[in-house]
Amino acid sequence: MIKDDDYTPPLRADRGDATREKLLGASIDVFGRYGFDGATTRKLADAAGVNLQAIPYYFGSKEGLYIAAAEHLASIISGHVGDLRSIILARFAELDAAGEQMAAAEARHFLTQMVQRMVVLFVSKQSESWARFIIREQMEPTEAFTRIYGKIMRPMIEMARRLIGAILGDDPASEHIRLRTLSFVGSILVFRMAHAAVYAQLEWKTTGPNELETLRRHAAELVAVLGAEKDRQS
Repeated sequence: MIKDDDYTPPLRADRGDATREKLLGASIDVFGRYGFDGATTRKLADAAGVNLQAIPYYFGSKEGLYIAAAEHLASIISGHVGDLRSIILARFAELDAAGEQMAAAEARHFLTQMVQRMVVLFVSKQSESWARFIIREQMEPTEAFTRIYGKIMRPMIEMARRLIGAILGDDPASEHIRLRTLSFVGSILVFRMAHAAVYAQLEWKTTGPNELETLRRHAAELVAVLGAEKDRQS
């Protein structure tokens, strides 16, 4: 297993190389299914349909491929939410420069958009291999978790904290908002991490247009009830 937290895999300059991309795509699934120790270089090469020597050639070692796979996974997820995240961060920067706070209504609008996008992504077929990889890293974190957390999880959670803080009228750095944000994120992650239970409870066989629209409405409701208790008291 990876022991050096400062380890950075050697990468060849040609990042567009098809062989390298095949290895990155296949390794997320193989590492997720078998773990680092169980994912032999033979399994990794066979799953990607490439020569065994491609692993040391492009990544230096299996450890190098593992770290690169984590970074590749973070970039894939970021690609699905990056445009919206940029818009929200730009709005926060604009408000910060003016010394203003985001209004609760605007924060709800942004959070709804973000959550609807994420819940649809989480029930997609492509996110299955991502979940297996990330769950293993949650249980036994390595440097791969540091990369995934630093590049996508922490930025998204911190942005959600700012939005939820604006909705609830509380400091995003407070323990209260941190806990509320984690609970809120958990209510979305259940659609990927407990995928089988979700389908069993909803009696769904697949996720078509009608099911996706149901999930989008549900995501909007999750945002709508944030701060409802505060509104009733005011």
